[in-house]
Amino acid sequence: MPPGFSNLSDFVAFLEKRDRLRRIAAPVSRDLEITEIVDRVSKSPADRNVALLFERVEGHEMPVLVNAFGAPDRMAWALGVERLDELAERVAKLLDLRMPGSFLERLKKLGTLFDVAKAAPRRVSQAPCQEIVEVERPSLAGLPILTCWPQDGGRYITLPGVFTRDPVTGARNVGMYRLQYFDDRTLGMHWQIHKGGAEHHRRAEEAKDPRRMDVAIALGGDPAMVYAASAPLPPGVDEVVFAGWLRGAPVELVKCRTVDLEVPAEAEIVLEGYVDPTERRLEGPFGDHTGYYSLARDYPVFHLTAVTRRARPIYPTTIVGRPPQEDYWLGKATERLFLPIMKMMLPEIVDVNMPAEGVFHNLVIVSIKKRYPGQARKVMTALWGMGLMMLAKIILVVSEHVNVHDLSEVAWRATGNIDPKRDLMIIEGPMDDLDHAALRHRYGGKLGIDATEKGPLDDVAQAWPDEIVMTDEIRELVTRRWKDYGL
Repeated sequence: MPPGFSNLSDFVAFLEKRDRLRRIAAPVSRDLEITEIVDRVSKSPADRNVALLFERVEGHEMPVLVNAFGAPDRMAWALGVERLDELAERVAKLLDLRMPGSFLERLKKLGTLFDVAKAAPRRVSQAPCQEIVEVERPSLAGLPILTCWPQDGGRYITLPGVFTRDPVTGARNVGMYRLQYFDDRTLGMHWQIHKGGAEHHRRAEEAKDPRRMDVAIALGGDPAMVYAASAPLPPGVDEVVFAGWLRGAPVELVKCRTVDLEVPAEAEIVLEGYVDPTERRLEGPFGDHTGYYSLARDYPVFHLTAVTRRARPIYPTTIVGRPPQEDYWLGKATERLFLPIMKMMLPEIVDVNMPAEGVFHNLVIVSIKKRYPGQARKVMTALWGMGLMMLAKIILVVSEHVNVHDLSEVAWRATGNIDPKRDLMIIEGPMDDLDHAALRHRYGGKLGIDATEKGPLDDVAQAWPDEIVMTDEIRELVTRRWKDYGL
């Protein structure tokens, strides 16, 4: 079992000890060069797909850490386990499958299942993230913010934890949203309409007297907190408490110097500032995780009021683009964590896979225990009503014996088991903010595919054939005699 990590440096040391990190001493440019290096490494065979620490970024003193979470082993270690499937086992132990109430009531109760004594944050008055404080003339100039792709609208911060509070309830939200560098004092705040930060912004904007909205951006910290910022948690679950539960110890928080927010004490760098709810500026384009450039649109603007940091910080970032990239493994951790919750709501679900090729929201493969007509369609519609699963473009349902992680098998089953007239369901609904193929921005069609075997329950017009399978007797015989064949 990997140890708990207090900060990013602990995680770097652990990865180096396990030979899963490479230090790059050669000078590199922040503009495009790092992206090309990382893109090649992230798509390399497992033994060469490693975390990268660039120690000499031209024009900057801070080293740049990339691809730290870019493989199943590193992602699991970051969350305190050896295998990502252990996350599902931990969540399953939390859940009382007999929890009463409606779907929404159950989701609200999930936040009370964490051991608050161990998971609730702890406040501190002094913190490593405030060893250096810039308030008089704060500037982003010292940060090695990358230009990722040739047609990007500018340089981007890509691995932040963005802290906000609901202006009505005071509830905290931590999200991960890209931030475009406009100048040394302002950033584009790309929080999408379906996300928590955007909801806080909407409430601030709708107030009778819209006032500036405090925002803090934490870069780095313990790996569990970095991951928690990316996780689409159910309403009412605090990302900081969730991170504390993942790491088995409270996240230490310290009060910001110029805004009324708290941030992880062990962060590497913190950017304090505000968003004016009435202000917008053109943000983008940006080479995104879809493998395409997301279009330039108007988004809120972050104004810097302070920079606090460690004396010798590491600048953490990530590269997104055509998969697989590091963000796929952040998403895979979420998939495994939320599988028990899906099973709690839909007991017929056996397993789920959101493959890299589907860039999270484009393809969800689900295996189910089918017991009655229309059950596959029931699962599809239920999943589309489950939080951010509403953004899934295609949901493909297969039978319980199908390995959803074997895309070759899934393709064989899907193409062989469907009649398009009977087994395809097309509806319309909310779409991901970045979906360039949607009918219109944030809204479009969805496809459900029932690729389960059909039988008497489904009233098919012809008999369903048996699958070709060798007898156990012959399989055992050939296994015993394999060496005799000289193969």
